[in-house]
Amino acid sequence: MPTFVRSFTKRIFIGISILLVVVFLLACCNIWLNPQEWWWVAVLGLGFPFILLAVICCLVFWLIFKSRWAILPFVALLLGYSNIRALIGVHFSASFNKEKAPNSLRILSWNVSWFDNQRKSDKNQKSRRKEMLEYIASQNADVLCFQEYLESNIKDDEYSNEKEFSAMGYPYNYWVGDYILKKGTYLAGTAIFSKYPIIKTFRLQYNGERKDKAFESLIAADLDLGKDTIRVFTTHLQSILLKDDDYKNIEVIRNVDDSMVAASKSILRKLKNGYKYRGGQAQMVREELDKSPYPEIICGDFNDVPNSYTYFTIKGPRQDAFLEKGSRFGRTYNKISPTLRIDYIMPNARFKVLQYTKTVLPYSDHFPIMADLQFP
Repeated sequence: MPTFVRSFTKRIFIGISILLVVVFLLACCNIWLNPQEWWWVAVLGLGFPFILLAVICCLVFWLIFKSRWAILPFVALLLGYSNIRALIGVHFSASFNKEKAPNSLRILSWNVSWFDNQRKSDKNQKSRRKEMLEYIASQNADVLCFQEYLESNIKDDEYSNEKEFSAMGYPYNYWVGDYILKKGTYLAGTAIFSKYPIIKTFRLQYNGERKDKAFESLIAADLDLGKDTIRVFTTHLQSILLKDDDYKNIEVIRNVDDSMVAASKSILRKLKNGYKYRGGQAQMVREELDKSPYPEIICGDFNDVPNSYTYFTIKGPRQDAFLEKGSRFGRTYNKISPTLRIDYIMPNARFKVLQYTKTVLPYSDHFPIMADLQFP
């Protein structure tokens, strides 16, 4: 190969390497930049696993050729350690024992998608609510946290989920209805069910616009464990509000269709709107967590990935149960990408995380997650 061709080719690869590292470091800055103002940087966080893979490939490429340019991606990876660590669970040999350890607390969190659209208008489409309830009963959790929870507003309704959970052995509950459905027939919101007595409850409703469905709630319940009291929080942060047409648009983008530009603009508008609210909501959640007089646990659907301002703001000094005992990417959302972990269980550092699991089920667009915690 002529010298000038080799030199030109090398410069191209150097340029690609620099560009990749700049994009990677921008994505890493995502954890400090409030997406209310820096939403376009937050979008990079969604593709962080793929950007990370590209930087690793870049490092390997330069190492193969024994070039000093390998230092560039290597240093970038060191600078992004916190982001990388939040992404991947390394407990590959961990298994989940259905038998609880003595003096442990088992907590299950699940966005139940209104119990598989219990509200469906298509009478020919079978709801899988029964299968969902059977799964929950089989897990023997002490505390249940639900997002997109649905409850009948009709007295003695046979489809009352509150009644089902009471019969299941959860006599204590606190739930709120943020949405009124079917002209008042159903209420939808967040819920906590417990085998332990609830001695106090709390609700903080977000102050977003109704047209954006940005007025859901953070709720909490103080549980009397006998010798100790703990505070359990759950919430559903601002959704991107993707509809069936949006998922079709994502496929258009993947296939590089002629309408890709219009499809991309539609998706970006919704992403921007979601980030506009979620940054402020994350700050509100963090303030309430830090004020808790008891060891706290926050569970919920944050609608954001680990490499995000939302995740790092809420987590703070708390543990991520998945990182403590989980493995791989820990996907909890069953659409778009296998890297989307947006549901979390985060206990106070005084708890010991004994085990963690995620169950792949077809009943909701989210997978249920569960952790066993040792009492502080």
